[in-house]
Amino acid sequence: MNLDSYIESLKADIVRTTQEWIKIKSVEGEPKPGMPFGEGVNQALLKALADSAKMGFTTKNVDGYAGYAEYGQGKELVGILVHLDVVPEGDGWSYDPYGGVIVNNRIYGRGTVDNKGPAVACLYALKAIKDLNLPVSKRVRIIYGLNEESGWACMDYYREHEEIPQLGFAPDAEFPIIYAEKGILTLKLAREFSNLKNGELVLKSFKGGLRANMVPDFAVAVLEGSEKALKTASDALENYKKEKGFKMEAVIEGNTLTIKSYGISAHGSLPEKGKNAIAQLLVFLTTLPLPGDDISAYLNFLAEKIGLTYNGENIGLKLSDNVSGNLTLNLGVLELTEKEAYAALNIRYPVTYKKEDLLKILEEKISGTGIYLKDISDMAPLYVPEDHFLVQKLKKVYEEKTGEPARLIAIGGGTYARAIPNAVAFGPLFPGMEELAHQKDEYIDIDHLIQITKIYAAAIYELIK
Repeated sequence: MNLDSYIESLKADIVRTTQEWIKIKSVEGEPKPGMPFGEGVNQALLKALADSAKMGFTTKNVDGYAGYAEYGQGKELVGILVHLDVVPEGDGWSYDPYGGVIVNNRIYGRGTVDNKGPAVACLYALKAIKDLNLPVSKRVRIIYGLNEESGWACMDYYREHEEIPQLGFAPDAEFPIIYAEKGILTLKLAREFSNLKNGELVLKSFKGGLRANMVPDFAVAVLEGSEKALKTASDALENYKKEKGFKMEAVIEGNTLTIKSYGISAHGSLPEKGKNAIAQLLVFLTTLPLPGDDISAYLNFLAEKIGLTYNGENIGLKLSDNVSGNLTLNLGVLELTEKEAYAALNIRYPVTYKKEDLLKILEEKISGTGIYLKDISDMAPLYVPEDHFLVQKLKKVYEEKTGEPARLIAIGGGTYARAIPNAVAFGPLFPGMEELAHQKDEYIDIDHLIQITKIYAAAIYELIK
């Protein structure tokens, strides 16, 4: 019996296991002894390790931070990096997000695509190789991460305490092969205010956005001033809205004007897909007759150097390469009081650049402005060349299994492929499929689930035979 036909015989078990894993609400919770990411995530790990052990794999719980299932022999180790944590379910579901309900051949639930369904597929792919006793010359380890959605502390801990695979893949993006992932630089442009002036109209506060890596869909500013100044500002907003087509509103109460700006949220790696509520409001505020003080200078800098742009062109970061394309910049958070302010930026930079290249440019741009950089974090780019052994093997498998050419893709997002050397993201979505991760009514089609199990079985065996 070959791999494909054997996996077909496992279909009922693959579906059942996926449902069982989906029923565990593995959203990160309060840390507890031996459970650094909370009870739900720990329960998911214990379930995955128990199922792996029943299949005859060597398993290990890495102190509650991660776990793995291993099979094979030899010095070399291939890693399959999956994660068992999920984002919160959110509202508006048609079915129980933790029910694993099957409707129209689809398994519904949080994590069906991101990333429990693909994790189950990889586990059964490895089981098929083991059960058929196919000859192997390397070891393969399915590494179960538990903190992918909120920090990657799981992978940091794993790398510090366990053997690091020489190569591998993460089934947590899309097919054919993602061989390049842009660098991710997150930082804050901060400033304290000492030179403040009174005037007919003053800005008291500005607040918008939730996270640097999300296009903000809401922002609000509060101004104080004379009745005439507030009315003039409110009228100016009406003209600005009509001219730009932005959704904004103003309310005057006593000597206060509250302006609300509404945008459209999107992932920080794709700022062009959203409408930035902070940027809309920021640019408008700089058209008002605010006092020429520190606050005004800070707003003017942000509006001039970032504003409504998202490729970094105004701040000297219009960078690009042939592998991964253009740099993108997202102004994700802005918080301002009369004492201080910060703007949180999420920058996805091309793979042929380093964070030092960007920081040097930014330091030059803010020199003499009173603005400084803080809370800098960086995730280095990923790039595995097309002629690499791993890429060539995965291309071969994908083309044989689908009959389609295996295009190489560069993305701005980040996957676990960055956690080990010589790794790429490989599936589970096929070109043109709807992205359901983090959305309500997330599901995986059962035929799709079985198909990716076959692809992963062929890929794993190709790497370890």
